[in-house]
Amino acid sequence: MIKNMLRGAAALSLLLTPLALPSAAVAAPAAPAAAGVLNVADAVELLPIALEDRTGYERESQFKHWNKGLDPGDGCHTRNEVLLAEAVESPTVSARCKLAGGTWLSYYDGQEVTDPGKLDIDHMVPLAEAWDSGASAWTAARREAYANDQGAAASLVAVTGRSNRSKSDRDPQDWMPPLPDVHCRYISEWVATKLRWGLTVDQGEADALKVYAEACETTVVHYTPAP
Repeated sequence: MIKNMLRGAAALSLLLTPLALPSAAVAAPAAPAAAGVLNVADAVELLPIALEDRTGYERESQFKHWNKGLDPGDGCHTRNEVLLAEAVESPTVSARCKLAGGTWLSYYDGQEVTDPGKLDIDHMVPLAEAWDSGASAWTAARREAYANDQGAAASLVAVTGRSNRSKSDRDPQDWMPPLPDVHCRYISEWVATKLRWGLTVDQGEADALKVYAEACETTVVHYTPAP
């Protein structure tokens, strides 16, 4: 899919940094502990390169989601809190945080959605990818925090179920949003999430990020390390 990576890229001007490391044996320096605002190239250079390993991965048991969210007293779990936060027109909220109506814009494919049941909450960096990239060494509590992260706007995003299923657990080497105009935004948010959580990239992923970053040179990455 790398041959398709520059499709529509000339029109993009939003987000990320290329990774210019020569081989999987050479790792970038670890992400700094402080918040950062970087151009795409510099942000990608902070991502360490490492081989991925999915040994032992089990999505449901190892990444508890959705939990009680930011406000355990509001009756809304993380999924519904994200839907409420991202609504273009707010839905009505009834007992037990049941949502009805409302309007959302799925930025991956540009689709307007008026039924919350037709939206998925996508983990910007999928849970399986996070496991492969370092989360396998985390505690269960940290993996739960990752799976329900509302501390950064890019971590969880409401999108059409169709686009989320198309993405599955693939990284930018193998999947990008079908709407070319959002590729820079997507790349920046991917890198920001990996920096936030101290995750690594494999060589193919790094190479793909570099290609996209070359077309997104005015894009900026904002990230804050997770607690």
